Amino acid sequence: MSQPRSDAPAPRRGRPGYDREQVLAVAVKVFNEQGYDATSVADLSATLGLTKSALYHHFDSKSAILELALNDALDALEAVVDDATARHPLASDRLRSIIRGAVRVLTEKLPSVTLLLRVRGNGDVETAALVRRRAFDQRVTAIVSEAQAEGLIRDDVDAAVATRLIFGMINSVVEWYRPGGPVDPDELGEDILRVSLDGLQSR
Repeated sequence: MSQPRSDAPAPRRGRPGYDREQVLAVAVKVFNEQGYDATSVADLSATLGLTKSALYHHFDSKSAILELALNDALDALEAVVDDATARHPLASDRLRSIIRGAVRVLTEKLPSVTLLLRVRGNGDVETAALVRRRAFDQRVTAIVSEAQAEGLIRDDVDAAVATRLIFGMINSVVEWYRPGGPVDPDELGEDILRVSLDGLQSR
């Protein structure tokens, strides 16, 4: 009589059955669920059903996985600012483009952006990510300040505070947005644009 099959995948030996992107996606999911520091390589191997050596076939270390995931989110966010800067002479138009683009990045790369928002500077990889986040914030703050100088955004709110408030609203989406759910990601960008900037329009 055959024995019942276990639901847990048996560790695979030899060449891994996952490609690099699949390993990354599963690892980021586990990091977000358990916390990066609380997740061991053994946890990742068990979740994937791989031996540790098979996991190392794709990545040299756990921190290498973290670095790739954080860079994925940061590269996309920085590209949004680069694109807005290249396309729009007016700072107010750049800001609108950045808000739309940041929401798009968040909804398309929800797991990696969620991970980015949870880093606290523990270790070199997280510290480097925080440095890039601060540089991103500073670029957006400068654009907000320019938009204030153009007279299209009220100047009685500090530009850095306005930037934090706008991105506080955008970043909060990671807590409730679900891909494939009832909220259309494009319309979400427009909703955040209306709510965040209407109150900042000059009177």
